[in-house]
Amino acid sequence: MDYKGKLNTLLETTLKNGASDLHLNVGFKPNIRVDGFLTPIESEPEITEEMAEGLVLALLSDDQKKRFLEEKEMDLGYDYESKVRFRVNVYFQKGYMSAALRLIPAKIKTLDEMEMPAIIHSFTGLSQGFVLVVGPAGHGKSATLAALLDEINHARKEHIITIEDPIEYLFVPDKCMISQREVSIDTIDFHRALKSVLRQDPDVIMIGEMRDQESISTALTAAETGHLVFSTLHTNSAAQTIDRIIDTFPPEKQLQISTQLAATLVGVVSKRLLPKVGGGRIPACEVLLVNSAIRNLIRERKTHQLDLVIETNLKNGMLSLNRSLAMLVKQKKIKLEDAQLYSLNPNELALLMEKI
Repeated sequence: MDYKGKLNTLLETTLKNGASDLHLNVGFKPNIRVDGFLTPIESEPEITEEMAEGLVLALLSDDQKKRFLEEKEMDLGYDYESKVRFRVNVYFQKGYMSAALRLIPAKIKTLDEMEMPAIIHSFTGLSQGFVLVVGPAGHGKSATLAALLDEINHARKEHIITIEDPIEYLFVPDKCMISQREVSIDTIDFHRALKSVLRQDPDVIMIGEMRDQESISTALTAAETGHLVFSTLHTNSAAQTIDRIIDTFPPEKQLQISTQLAATLVGVVSKRLLPKVGGGRIPACEVLLVNSAIRNLIRERKTHQLDLVIETNLKNGMLSLNRSLAMLVKQKKIKLEDAQLYSLNPNELALLMEKI
């Protein structure tokens, strides 16, 4: 079988159906994710062990094949006929090769095109500080970071450096010089890239994902020393994000990290993509804008009070997830049952729905 040709056919099907992901697993038909739901490609047969191996290896270069067989899983970027890129994870399950491919559109959408809250534009006008975009996997964190960076690219004459594993969105430099560094291709490993980033004269730094103490420490130090730093975490809310960062460190270092975080953090955007009435998906967001009251709460580890501060600062641009959900329901953009499913506090959502 021409596995390269078969792979191209599956990628074309992914594009034609407006899918966000393609999954290749033995014993299943190829599956695509459309509007958040997995759907088998009915015209395709179930994937055999031989097919899975052929399709997975068709994604890899010779060097990548060797590394994959040694390490059993790896991330990579895959360009399809110069049309689009896919972020790919290849892995083994039950001894069989498998792959998950996430579509990365060629065009970087703007924040407005993604229907993000207007206040988020304010982060692109900052000269320094620490901005986090958080949420579950597959809910548009990378797309939001790309939109923020591209807005800076069109507005300022600065040096943007990204450290990614793998590179996802490809930027076309406009006013900015943009250095995109991919782990294993442009740098030996994530930690080495982080150690050297401050010596590369950046103005804006994007760390694809904060993974451990070292990446968090580097981000905080960079923000302290006059840089604007963007990154992501797999957390569900602003409060959980702050707790996660501090709890990554041993107890004897947590006071120092709390102080650093209070001094450098300027905003947290927590994002969910919900099924939109009529098709597609739409974001619901929690937006935390750090002010003096929030800095005190971070220093004193009183993150349980953050939700109240967010809700009472609506006029200042902050937004709670429940208020975002309630507004989308009132605007008939999402269904009430979907809002309840994604809410972290459905009882509070019900009360808010009555007030709006």
